[in-house]
Amino acid sequence: MRDKRSPILVQCVLILLSVIFVAPFGFMISTSLEGDAQIHSASLQFIPHPAIWANYPKALQYFPFWLYLRNTLIICSVTVIGTLFSAVLPAYGFARLRWRGRNTLFFVMIATIMLPSQVALMPVFLMFRSLGWSGTFLPLTVPAFFGNAFSIFLLRQFFLGIPQELSDAARLDGCNEFGILWRVILPLAKPALATVALFAFMGAWTDFQGPLIYLHDEHLYTLAIGLNSFLGRHTSEWNLLMAASTVVTIPLIVAFFFAQRTFIQGIAMTGGKG
Repeated sequence: MRDKRSPILVQCVLILLSVIFVAPFGFMISTSLEGDAQIHSASLQFIPHPAIWANYPKALQYFPFWLYLRNTLIICSVTVIGTLFSAVLPAYGFARLRWRGRNTLFFVMIATIMLPSQVALMPVFLMFRSLGWSGTFLPLTVPAFFGNAFSIFLLRQFFLGIPQELSDAARLDGCNEFGILWRVILPLAKPALATVALFAFMGAWTDFQGPLIYLHDEHLYTLAIGLNSFLGRHTSEWNLLMAASTVVTIPLIVAFFFAQRTFIQGIAMTGGKG
């Protein structure tokens, strides 16, 4: 007989884990609404009273938020497009086509995930500098068009779960491989494509190392660099820093909130075949 306490125990553990993960974000919002006196007060108030909403517009006045937002959105948009474009074709080739050395090349590609980015940091920087790309968005966007091993792996796993009979039927109707990919595979792979796009967007949005290395003009800074410069200039104004951090974090939460069903479906359906 099944123990009725098991689901309750699972729910309690999930609630506890949720509180642990949400607590830092709640602390950030709480601090962003506090005044200077409340921040330096000995008593701990999780819900500030009174809540100072004026911290948000005040924080955004300390650095060119809208300019940095535009730069970040440009980089994120191009990165998402490049990641999808460069991941779909290799994933289809690894999943749906049979050719010599396919599995060997796939494992070599997977092995590149274990290579730390810091290992190739200096050679890549020297290459981009020799091309004259330093100080532009190109080093942050062009690599997305040359394939991401994790994105290719994710799409490949999803493509493996699509029945082969659909591709065979399309071939009988006269479709070539590009036609099958465009008319059969991609319409069925929307959850996986959305998952890859969300990962690419989040990676570009939160990237700090790349913009720090390649962007030298303040007019090209992203929000991540803007927050770091804000911290350097206003080290003691934690309420304003938390207000700016909240504004930068909210788009990621909103994006995940609206895409969570598709995101979870895409993740769940990529672990089928190997």
